Order: sequence, then C-alpha cells, then structure tokens
Amino acid sequence: MQAVTATFQTAGDSYWSDVAKAVRVVGIELAYVAEDKDFGELRVYFNTEDWDVNEHGLIYTDRQFERELNAFLVAEGLAEAHYSEQGMQGDDYVSLDVEGEFIAAWEAKYGYESFKEVHYVD
Repeated sequence: MQAVTATFQTAGDSYWSDVAKAVRVVGIELAYVAEDKDFGELRVYFNTEDWDVNEHGLIYTDRQFERELNAFLVAEGLAEAHYSEQGMQGDDYVSLDVEGEFIAAWEAKYGYESFKEVHYVD
C-alpha cells in the first residue's frame, strides 16, 4: 500500500449514505491487476475514525468524493478511477475500477512489484 495524506469531502449524495463530511485518506493500493494490464481494482483506504461504514454507510457512489479523489490521482501523475461494484466495498476502503492508462502510470511510478495481485488467465 502507498501511504497517502489527503482529505476528501463527501457530499452525502450516495445511494448508501446521506452524510456530508471530511474523510482522511491514509493509503491507496492497486489490489488487483488483470494479466493484460487493461483492468484493475484500486482500493482507497480511509481513516475509520472519520468514517464508520456501520454508522455512516458506504462512501460508494458519492460524487464529491470521487471528483476530489480523481483530481488528486491525476495531480499525482496517475489517471481517473471510477467506483466498482457495491459488493466490492470494504469496511476501511473504497473500491474503484481502473483501466490500462492508470495501471501503466502506477507501474511507472511505483513499479510492478507494488501490484498486490496479478490475475493470470489459463
């Protein structure tokens, strides 16, 4: 996981939460990469003192959080990411889908060994 010190705001407009508040992000991880490096899962870990999914609901689909996160990712030399499926969200992270442009930028910045898991097709 790559350590991150950033704060993103939720708007309270997600399907799963109406809470608008600041959420500290503590790390990002490219948790899954397809063998062809054309698709992957980015996990954005948040401080659970700021956001408790049992109390606040899921950040998933909150438009402000996604906008601020994407501005951060692009400023860091990566590319935009978009929410994955609801069932992929975690208690301490937001799951997002990434494509080849993001994966190539991540590999150039952090190296291949930073991929948590690469899925090989038989």
